[in-house]
Amino acid sequence: MTFEHLFDDTQTAFAPKTDLQLSKARLLFQLFGVQPLVDFGAAATSLAMTLGLPISSLYKYTVYNHFCGGETFDECKKTIKLLDSFHVGTMLNYGVELKETDEDFETTIQHTLEAINFATEHHSVKSICVKLTGFGRFGLFEKIQANEVLTKDEESEYKKIKDRLDYICKAAHKNNVVIYIDAEESWIQDPLDDLADEMMGNYNKKLAIVYNTFQLYRNDRLDFLKKSFQKAKNNNYLLGAKIVRGAYMEKERERAAKLDYASPIHHSKVAVNHDYDAAIKFCLENLSDISVCIASQSEESNLFAVKLMNQLNIPFNHTGVIFSQLYGMGDNITFNLAKIGCNACKYLPYGPVKDVIPYLIRRAEENSSISGQMGRELGLIVKEIKRRKKRQLPILTNL
Repeated sequence: MTFEHLFDDTQTAFAPKTDLQLSKARLLFQLFGVQPLVDFGAAATSLAMTLGLPISSLYKYTVYNHFCGGETFDECKKTIKLLDSFHVGTMLNYGVELKETDEDFETTIQHTLEAINFATEHHSVKSICVKLTGFGRFGLFEKIQANEVLTKDEESEYKKIKDRLDYICKAAHKNNVVIYIDAEESWIQDPLDDLADEMMGNYNKKLAIVYNTFQLYRNDRLDFLKKSFQKAKNNNYLLGAKIVRGAYMEKERERAAKLDYASPIHHSKVAVNHDYDAAIKFCLENLSDISVCIASQSEESNLFAVKLMNQLNIPFNHTGVIFSQLYGMGDNITFNLAKIGCNACKYLPYGPVKDVIPYLIRRAEENSSISGQMGRELGLIVKEIKRRKKRQLPILTNL
């Protein structure tokens, strides 16, 4: 079986989209290709949010609708059902982050619990994704990583974070729902990793319920993945590994330059790709002790994984291997993987528009280059639009 042209099938890729939705997607990705426009839009949006200006409606009917499932579960249900009809699962993510108050954190916990209950009733919802900056203050994580002495109040605050996470993981374990703990900025990542390890130790004895996320654009993460695997082996629990390239590259480099320390980010895309594919290989070769989520927009890495699974005689529907792409992107990967029997999912953020805007800004900034994958997305959309138009043309015959 050959897979070289697996992701070229646009008819399968865009089958869920109407002609109007395709046209809107084309316009959106064309705008993402104009770097000055993206930069201006991100800055203007941040300013508008600071000033409390009403911009939610503008976002809801443009970027939000393309990348998010809805503001509520009810709004997500239609999207989840549509994905399921193409054998594509859903990873739900309450896309709210960087909160500061206990009230905000408890709201996030409540929404996450509701998501777990929702997942138990909807088989196509495979997992829930959480950001720990939705469970506790960024500044506290930063202080812990810097090895600063915590006050008694801060120690109590950290215990609350751990209790919140344990409460969520316990509910997930009880209902057999997977929890993905997202990676964040490198200068708060250490305490997040420690919390993820602790939860895996508690709840991954028989199945991988809790997954940590490894950002392979960092030059130390491949080694960290292997150390995490050994730690899991030594402590008799399964490692849940969600492997991604990463979402904070420019922010990381800017901070490193500003504070004059060595950037944790690889110097080249080639190095990132090497480590990412090496992480795939490591996980697939150790499936008896690792469950892996290959979360990538890269056709090359997904193709590498499919070929390696085939070579290692790993069934495409192996329960320990999940493929995931962002909702609104990589449809040619997701739907074609599902077509050949892989466990394919979409990462589906939801939540109030105003609270999800930081996530949307990041999506726009990450994909604002018309080269590479961005250009590929646009090219595939244009190809499918042309295919549909050609199909609709009347057939002329000689009389």
